[in-house]
Amino acid sequence: MKNMKSNSGLAASFLKGLASPNRLLILCELASGEKSVSELIAATDIAQSSMSQHLNKLKDEGIIGFRREHRTLYYQIENEATLKIMAVLYNEFCQEKTNDDPDN
Repeated sequence: MKNMKSNSGLAASFLKGLASPNRLLILCELASGEKSVSELIAATDIAQSSMSQHLNKLKDEGIIGFRREHRTLYYQIENEATLKIMAVLYNEFCQEKTNDDPDN
């Protein structure tokens, strides 16, 4: 319990970084693998200026990282806890459900 008390602020801050519909939409896209900014904008319909703000917030929180290839930035989830959480969220909320899916 002592560990939880000392880490509860960290956990709340971490979850606050995820607690945005647009950031979750971005993370749903990144849960399936690395994406360029152009791919993220096309998949989410988030405006470029807003996308930049959300990506910067996720970078500042240590949730995502990026690599540069020439003039293109590619983003990926770097935080292990985020990968685990997004695996659950992806299965529950991101992926398409079929009519014969018993969890649908």
